[in-house]
Amino acid sequence: MNKLNKENIQPVVFELYNDYAHNRLSKEAFTEKLSAYAVDGWTVASLMAFLTPDYKDAIQVRADDPGITTTYISYPSPKGGGTIKALLCMPRGNQKKLPGIVVVHENRGLNPHIEDVARRTALAGFVALAPDALSPLGGYPGNDDDGRALHNKREPKEMLEDFIAAFGYLKQYEYCNGKVGVVGFCFGGWISNMMAARVPDLLAAVPFYGGQAPLDEVPNIKAALQLHYAETDAGINSGWEAYEKALTDNNKEYTVYHYPGTNHGFHNDTTPRYDKEAAVLAWNRTIDFFSGKLV
Repeated sequence: MNKLNKENIQPVVFELYNDYAHNRLSKEAFTEKLSAYAVDGWTVASLMAFLTPDYKDAIQVRADDPGITTTYISYPSPKGGGTIKALLCMPRGNQKKLPGIVVVHENRGLNPHIEDVARRTALAGFVALAPDALSPLGGYPGNDDDGRALHNKREPKEMLEDFIAAFGYLKQYEYCNGKVGVVGFCFGGWISNMMAARVPDLLAAVPFYGGQAPLDEVPNIKAALQLHYAETDAGINSGWEAYEKALTDNNKEYTVYHYPGTNHGFHNDTTPRYDKEAAVLAWNRTIDFFSGKLV
């Protein structure tokens, strides 16, 4: 039996996982379809395990990293009731005002991967705030399947207001210079596009493979945009051409990057969809972009 790795998995398997991760396939339907690819001694269980995020071994910046400080804060949820819990990270020993970045999770809450991304952002010299939009329902439950289920119980527009409130919190934070950007992934990419359209004081937005803002809201965008798209991501990419035209027609500042040979989620280093070369390049571009727009 060949060892399971990204190279010997058919591309359709990643597309099936993408549909499952975005609730277009139930777990039962996903498992049934996956069985067609359980060959060469592989089982459905082994394929599922291979595709499942590995949070334990993929952390790049640990919570006790000597270069940063981390704490959890909370702020009121404008529409969802209760409070939003968020991870706040900044360079250790910092005594000056730094640019702020809101870090927005995927459709499963503030899981270990997104907390890691927030810590990476802090290590790069920013104050990072990573809210958990599942807070009104108890917060990220410890696994992505249950996280997606909780996510589906909240209205996207309500969650958008929670992240807009995070912008307000960060803008007024004592160690933030008032210059704030946002980076988000998948659902968080949509949030990033929407914040660009809804928050006039937002200076920079970096959506990773995220749904676009409504075209009639594009004229409202004030933030500079840097957009990252995977090659294989039909649902997200189908909206890009019209969005690009609207951005161009309205003289908006944007840069877009398309990454050949990548799948949706290529930046997430906890799953086999991860593409290290593209992810590193995209993240370096992100940090350089924020450094230019927020400092």
